Amino acid sequence: MRRISILGLVLFALVMVLVPARSSAQISVGVAVHIGPPALPVYEQPICPGAGYLWTPGYWAYGPDGYYWVPGTWVMAPSVGLLWTPGYWGWGGGGYFFHAGYWGPHVGFYGGINYGFGYGGVGFVGGRWNGGVFAYNTAVMHVNATMIHNTYVDRTVVNNVTVNNHVSFNGGTGGVAAQPTAAERAAENEHHVAPTAMQTQHEHAASTNRALLASENHGKPAIAATTKPGEFTGHGVAAAREATPHGGSTNGGNRPPSSSADLHKTDRPPSSSAGSGANSSHSNTTNSSHGNNGSNNPPKNESHAQNKPPAKSASESKPPKENKPH
Repeated sequence: MRRISILGLVLFALVMVLVPARSSAQISVGVAVHIGPPALPVYEQPICPGAGYLWTPGYWAYGPDGYYWVPGTWVMAPSVGLLWTPGYWGWGGGGYFFHAGYWGPHVGFYGGINYGFGYGGVGFVGGRWNGGVFAYNTAVMHVNATMIHNTYVDRTVVNNVTVNNHVSFNGGTGGVAAQPTAAERAAENEHHVAPTAMQTQHEHAASTNRALLASENHGKPAIAATTKPGEFTGHGVAAAREATPHGGSTNGGNRPPSSSADLHKTDRPPSSSAGSGANSSHSNTTNSSHGNNGSNNPPKNESHAQNKPPAKSASESKPPKENKPH
């Protein structure tokens, strides 16, 4: 009996050695789902409740009754210098698996999914840590700069090209065709921190709210985003403005309210950097590098810039000419 036990331990050790190691970013959660998640809802980002809160995009989770929406929300980072890498659905092994999100010093691969609000498909351009303080890029984040002074404006991450695409999964039929970049692969091998208790409670609360089931809201949840985790009522709740099947919508996508730039785009950003985007109130964002993933470049303390409406062209100021009959 003792020899059999020793042999079993040896075989188990060999199996563990042969199984390739996987980072927390690559671990799939739950069982395979044979139907991809619905399209991402379109909603406005609630205003940041205070300094130190970081935005975590909303996503579709899966339970006994099917897909349900976990509203986007502002949460406190578990430690200074950490950034959030969103989870994502990916095709593989005969079904769709959810790859859990995590905290880390850099933003890793999140399937190329364009969640909006700084998460345009690769990296994060909504803010950066600077000397132990998180600074917000108000070009793409909804922050009251009169209350939170650690802000800056970087419109170079805004792309004026609007692409109607709200695909919520990677791979498979109709999914985003994106692969990790070298920087994202490096981020996957860093030390990661699991979602906070508030994030876990937030997802659990969403799973018990039948109004958030895709079968109930048909992809357009009334609670698309919240100011703080678990707060599903009150003025801090943002409803979905529209949601369409895989493949698109009629506008630019998720964006902060008022005149802030819209950053919803499809697939991966182009390799070239975007223009200044001065008049970009319904445009999408691009990010061709990971420069905002924990960089310590000092931000400028600027108030929230308001975009001026573009001047009308000469053709717009004149009344249209009537077509003469043949």
